[in-house]
Amino acid sequence: MRPVRRIAVIGAGTIGASWAAWFLSRGLEVVASDPSPGAPELIRRMVEGAWPILQQLGAAPGADPGRWSFEPDPVKAVAGCDAVQESAPERYEVKQPLLRAISAALPEDALILCSSSGLLVSRLSEGCTHPGRVVIGHPFNPPHLIPLVEVVGGGTASAEAVQAAVGFYRGIGKHPIVLNKEVPGHLANRLQAALWREAVHMVAEGVASVADVDAAIAQGPGLRWALMGPHATFHLAGGEGGYAHFMHHLMPAVTSWWESLGNPVLTPELQRALIEGVAQETDGRPIPALAAERDAALVRLLAAKAG
Repeated sequence: MRPVRRIAVIGAGTIGASWAAWFLSRGLEVVASDPSPGAPELIRRMVEGAWPILQQLGAAPGADPGRWSFEPDPVKAVAGCDAVQESAPERYEVKQPLLRAISAALPEDALILCSSSGLLVSRLSEGCTHPGRVVIGHPFNPPHLIPLVEVVGGGTASAEAVQAAVGFYRGIGKHPIVLNKEVPGHLANRLQAALWREAVHMVAEGVASVADVDAAIAQGPGLRWALMGPHATFHLAGGEGGYAHFMHHLMPAVTSWWESLGNPVLTPELQRALIEGVAQETDGRPIPALAAERDAALVRLLAAKAG
C-alpha cells in the first residue's frame, strides 16, 4: 500500500471532522466531503477548537490547520488521495453504495478505512473494486483525543491491507488493535455494551441511583482501566501469584455473580428514569460544557500516561 500524505475524509460529521483535525495535526493534507451544506463550517469549528489541544499533544512539525479543502462529491474528493477514512452514517444502505463509488475511483494500492462502529467489513466491501483493501478503522469518540483504533479485516481484507492500516494508524500516533475475526460491534463497543447493560439493570432493579452507578465506575475501577485492561487488572488482583492465583482464589466468587447479571428491557419508563437520572447527575449542565470538561481531563490523563 502507498504511503499516506493526502487523505480523504468522506463523511464530515462529528467523527469525520474530528478525524480531519487529527490528520491535519499529523501533517497530512485533508480533502473532506459531506452532503450537508453545514459540513465545511463544522470542520472549521472543530479544527479551530481542537488545535490548541492538538498542539499540547505534540502536533507534527509544520502541521497546518488550514491544509484542508472541501469537495461535496465524494468521488471527486478521493481523486489523488493515498487513503480514505470513511465516516458516513452507520447504515449498510448508505455506506455500501458510497464505498463502491469511491473504490472505483481509487487506484488498487489506496487504502479504504471505514470508521464503522459495528458493521461487518465483509458486507461493507461487497461489490467494491479491489475489496481486499477495504478495512475497518474504528476510532473512539473523539478521534482527535482517544488513541484506540480497532482494525478489522474480516474474511475479505488482505493481510497486507490490515498491516498497512495498523502501520498507518501507529505512524500518526494512534494505538491500533487488530481483531482476528469480525463480530457485530467489534471489540471495545461490545465491552462497553456489556457494562452498560448491567448499569441499566442496577438502576432498573433499584440497587442504586444513576449517579451512584456512574460513580461506581468513574471513582473506582474506571481509574484502573485507564491504566490497564480487565485481564491485567485481575492479574494484579492475584497478588504475587498473579492471574493464576486470582483464578484459583477469586474466580469462584466472581463467576457466581455472572448468574445474576441482568438483561433489562429498556421500556419507555426505564428510559425516562435513566434520562432523568443523568440530568440530575449533571445538574442540567449543557453538553458542550460537559464535553469541554471531559476533553480537558482527557488531555491531562493522556499526558500522565505518556509520562
